[in-house]
Amino acid sequence: MIRLSRSVAFRLALTSGLLVVGAIVVVSVVFYFGTVGIEARRIDRKIALIADRFSDSAKTNALAALAQRVDQALTDGIDSDTEIYYLADADGHRLTGNIAVTDADTRTLDKIVNRTVVRAGRPSFARLLMRRLPDGALLIIGRDMGDLNEVRNLAWRSIITGSLLAILLAIGGSLLFRRQIERRIFAIRHTAADIEAGNLSRRIPLSGDSDEFTRLAQDINRMLDRIEHLMDGVRHVSNTIAHNLRTPLGRIRGQLDEALRGLSTESGFAAVGGSAIRQIDDLIVVLEKLLQIAEAESGTRRQPFEPVSLKDVIVDVVELYDAAAESEGATLTWHADEEAIVLGDRDLLGSVLANLLDNALKYAGKPAHIEVTAESTADAVVLSVGDDGPGIPATERTRVLERFYRSHHGESGSGLGLSIVAAIAYLHGASLRLEDTAPGLCVRLSFARTESATFPNGNDSSMSTTGERI
Repeated sequence: MIRLSRSVAFRLALTSGLLVVGAIVVVSVVFYFGTVGIEARRIDRKIALIADRFSDSAKTNALAALAQRVDQALTDGIDSDTEIYYLADADGHRLTGNIAVTDADTRTLDKIVNRTVVRAGRPSFARLLMRRLPDGALLIIGRDMGDLNEVRNLAWRSIITGSLLAILLAIGGSLLFRRQIERRIFAIRHTAADIEAGNLSRRIPLSGDSDEFTRLAQDINRMLDRIEHLMDGVRHVSNTIAHNLRTPLGRIRGQLDEALRGLSTESGFAAVGGSAIRQIDDLIVVLEKLLQIAEAESGTRRQPFEPVSLKDVIVDVVELYDAAAESEGATLTWHADEEAIVLGDRDLLGSVLANLLDNALKYAGKPAHIEVTAESTADAVVLSVGDDGPGIPATERTRVLERFYRSHHGESGSGLGLSIVAAIAYLHGASLRLEDTAPGLCVRLSFARTESATFPNGNDSSMSTTGERI
């Protein structure tokens, strides 16, 4: 029982069952007083009416005439099995009636009371009205309540029996409900225990029912997929960082060691120092890009989102890359709709465009034509950067989004540019596609329109910059 008391499912089911039992009891009691109670009041009114009629008759007729009327009432066959009459003179001598009464309690005169009397030779529980007539005679009018008492007792027995059965059913239903809930929760707990033990690939089994637990399991499984993906990414990034840092750091150390051992001139030390600084700067760039990816994936930059014009972003970034494009012999063109407005972070969106242009200038070849567009459609805002270079093979289009993966191994770079683009796109709730334009590659980011933007954490565009709904 102690274990049951700790079960939320059992307590909720039992509480619901007891509330239903309570409602049944209340309805039954109301029904009881609405039937038996009304019948009792009807009997009291009838007794009082007959007593008033007989009392009025006694004022104008002799006592013998009243006795005759009582006898007639007893023999008319109407309610003969329940009616009670008694008439005695002023001296207490019984004149007529169907009960045996020796005296009257003066405290109960003109009051309808419950009393046990002897009627037809047997005890009878009755409702009686005793009244003194003007000449001192005693008139008693009443009704045998045996049948009504049986109905009353039957009603109470039914209420009590039904309540007990309802309570037993409530307890049984609570146990069944608890068992069903615990069976569904056990699958979640068992999966959580496996994941805690290190099996990140374990998922909650789904039933064929589309109920709340199935939807919850689907949500948890999606969360576990995301966690597994992030954990795999962390392991991959950790290994790659170790590899990418070890090589340049080893090279820097070798150069410094060689300089200390073999070079003694000031110019030699300056050359080695300059090379070390450049390589350290490259490492700092890599770490900054990793921090930018981590910041985007964590969602910490989502709070200050506001409407951003992609046209303004394109103008600023293209102006920055015009000189680089000219030096690479590339043609850089752009077009943007005035209505191309998305909810986001202007700096991050600028970083997306900068990384895409940097990749296009680096890998499209010479001469290359690069086109940047921002279009507003009925249900989305699309930012695209396309070139007419060699493109990316279809088999590698998913892998190039991974950290440190480089499709063109002969080129310099950290392999983090498209990873940053993918992380920022996820942060903004945008879909990222790499399309073959034969020749060339087109990278498309589709953003939801400002009024219907949603993000991976479930927030939407109705959130203000402080995170409050407006």
